[in-house]
Amino acid sequence: MLRRLLSATFWAFMLVSSALLFPLALVIWAVTFPFDRRLVALHRFTCFWASLYTWLNPAWEIQVEGRRKIRPHEAYVMVANHQSLLDILVLFRLFRHFKWVSKAENFWVPFVGWNMLLNRYIMLRRGNRESVHRMLKASEKTLASGSSIMMFPEGTRSPDGRLRAFKLGAFDLAKRTRRPILPIVIEGTAHALPKRGFVLQGRHSIQITVLEEIPYEEFAHVPVEMLTERVRSHIATHLGEDLTPRALSA
Repeated sequence: MLRRLLSATFWAFMLVSSALLFPLALVIWAVTFPFDRRLVALHRFTCFWASLYTWLNPAWEIQVEGRRKIRPHEAYVMVANHQSLLDILVLFRLFRHFKWVSKAENFWVPFVGWNMLLNRYIMLRRGNRESVHRMLKASEKTLASGSSIMMFPEGTRSPDGRLRAFKLGAFDLAKRTRRPILPIVIEGTAHALPKRGFVLQGRHSIQITVLEEIPYEEFAHVPVEMLTERVRSHIATHLGEDLTPRALSA
């Protein structure tokens, strides 16, 4: 009962604070848009906004390792494993510039989703081939403009925290745009907030680890299926998971 009460308080605080912070995001967008075409200032404010919920929750001890590996003027294809809804909040703790690739439903969430639209994050309707095509084209333009993109190659949250098969899209994109891949490992969020339900699960340590970037030259001649499995295995090794190759979906 106490967990449910605390969880309800957390989500209520998120709703009320989002209603208060969105107008400020709108002002930042209006003031900076003429000279900040990549919306760096707005994204930095969004990092602050999202980080409030992890800073103010004493149950989450979050550590970020390897932030300095992210070169500030490089446009990466960032890929992270996906354990929980909290992954989105904790990845903003990187305080580095990127554009999310996110499912379309998230963009219609009041205040939070509207801010995603302001940031020009990239929308994807899962299971819609035309939407996938538009997402990839938008991602190419974003990378060409100098902004990194952030993707969850599993496509959806893992039900048990273990790594799922990776889809090929992010890795095909990296090959076609000749951009480096930046693997990021998230640990602990699956226990803090499991996939099914919205009840926070007490005190947990959460770790974000930025691994070494993979330059384009290292995978230029590697088939996309092999590249996808190689990056997945690299992340799995860091998670301590012993994986056997799995079939990959397109």
